[in-house]
Formats: sequence, structure tokens, C-alpha cells
Amino acid sequence: MNKLEQLKAMTDVVADTGDIEAIAQFQPQDATTNPSLLLKAIELPAYQSYLQAAKDLIRKDGSALALQRACQQLAVDIGCEILKLIPGRVSSEVDARLSFDTEATVRYAEEMIDRYAAKGISRERILIKIASTWEGIEAARRLERSEIQCNLTLLFGFGQAAACADAGVYLISPFVGRILDWYTQQTGNVYQASEDPGVLSVRRIYQYYKTHGYQTVVMGASFRNVGEIEALAGCDRLTISPNWLQALSEDSGPLTRRLQPGDHSQVDKVSVSESSFRWSLNEDAMATEKLAEGIRKFAEDQAALEDLLR
Repeated sequence: MNKLEQLKAMTDVVADTGDIEAIAQFQPQDATTNPSLLLKAIELPAYQSYLQAAKDLIRKDGSALALQRACQQLAVDIGCEILKLIPGRVSSEVDARLSFDTEATVRYAEEMIDRYAAKGISRERILIKIASTWEGIEAARRLERSEIQCNLTLLFGFGQAAACADAGVYLISPFVGRILDWYTQQTGNVYQASEDPGVLSVRRIYQYYKTHGYQTVVMGASFRNVGEIEALAGCDRLTISPNWLQALSEDSGPLTRRLQPGDHSQVDKVSVSESSFRWSLNEDAMATEKLAEGIRKFAEDQAALEDLLR
């Protein structure tokens, strides 16, 4: 077996793309999208009819919410196409500009689930992606109670992960590569996979969850090299872009499992409150800076998508 096939035997592989040709080629379990990926996806011929439908919706709907509704519908239409090719779930993202508004995040998520339902897609096949702010985690807590399962994204710090588990979130996406980016920029060091700060962060979270019996799924994301992926073989899930899926599929070397459900952490169970969460985030410069940067970037791409629809 090649390394992609070996990885699939120990980890659920998720495609980090909206490109249906890549999804069909690599046959992942799930797929994830975000505003950045949607901007790339709508350049593909397969999605041109949905882009036009979104523009038509804006022309017909004269309300102040027309643009938001059109963006939601475009994301859902692309999500439905992806779901034709995978057995599992697709993640669809809440507008990043709502990252500090719990009520608005809940409404947006419910509207998106309703749009999928109108297309005949049940909520069991959807994960709502929400930024891992305190407000976003609280929104996810409420959504999970109403059986709308969530993918908490832009997760960089252990405090965010502890809060997500405490809230009963279905899945988290720690951003391995962006953590590495920050430490590389700060130190100038070149990190091997075994010392990679992003890899070590995911291992710590994984072990903490398994030790304390949390059911929240750990899905490593945002990889900078194949070595990071191999160092996390055995993680619950890994969401991987097509270029790294291709690299893994072309490598027939052995792949060793690095994470096991029986792995244990020495960290006591963390009690999470709003004040402790905010203090933990404040004390972690990397997580604070990368969370803010990620929200800004997704918001910029959301605005670019809206400009295109206008």
C-alpha cells in the first residue's frame, strides 16, 4: 500500500478542498470548506451554474440580507456536490465576521442547516465550522444540544481545546502548519517533525482528550509538509490538501502509527470558565495572534466572495 492507503487504515482522511475532481480522485471520508477554499472552488467549471444562481438570488431578493443568503446558498450548493462523492460529512463555515457574536452565529448555523435540509441533506451529514473564540464555543455548545454538530476551527492553543471539549463540541481542527509558521518566524529555527510545535500541540490535545474520556474528535489541519502528517498518523482525523494527498499516494514507503487511543496525558482535567479561557488565550501569544489573523483572513475572503457576487 502507498502511504495514503496506510494512513486511511489508521486515521479518517478528510479532503481540505472544494475541488470535486480532487475529492473524486483521493476518495476521502469527509471534506472541509471555508471562504478561502470557496473562492478557489467557484473558479472551477463545475460550479459556474451555482455562482450564477447566487447572483440571480441577489437580483431577486431586495432585502438587506440578500448577500448573506446568496453566500449561504452558494456554500450549501457546493457542499451538496461534495456530498455526492464522499460517504461522510462536509464542513461548512459560519461567516468569520460573526466570530464574537454567539446569537448571530447560532442563527447563521441554523439557517445553513435549513438550506441543506431543503436540498434533502440531513444534519447528520453536516458539520458547522465556527472559529474557536469564547463566543463561538458557546454557540457550538448550544448548537450541539439541538443536534447540530460543529467543527471548531482556527484552534491554536490548549485552552481553546479544553473549552471545546467542555462544551461537548463534536470536532476540533488544530492548525498544525500555522502554529509552525509562528514559531519559525519567532525563532528562525528549522523544526523536524518530531519537534514541530504544531505536531506537539495536537499530540498534547489528543492525549488529554483520551486520558479524560472526551468524545470530541481531534482533526489535525493546515499542514506545511508531509512530515507533519506522518508524525500524526493515528490521530482521529486529518484534513489534508490535494497536493499532500498526492504526495502521500506516490510514496510506497512504510508509515508508522504515532498516536494511539491508549496514549495518556499527565495534565489534570481543566475546569473552564470564560475568565480562565480568556486568560489562557491572553497568556499564549501564538494562539492569540494566529486566531486574530485567521479570523481576519477568512473575513477578507468572505468579503471578496461577496464582491464577486455583487
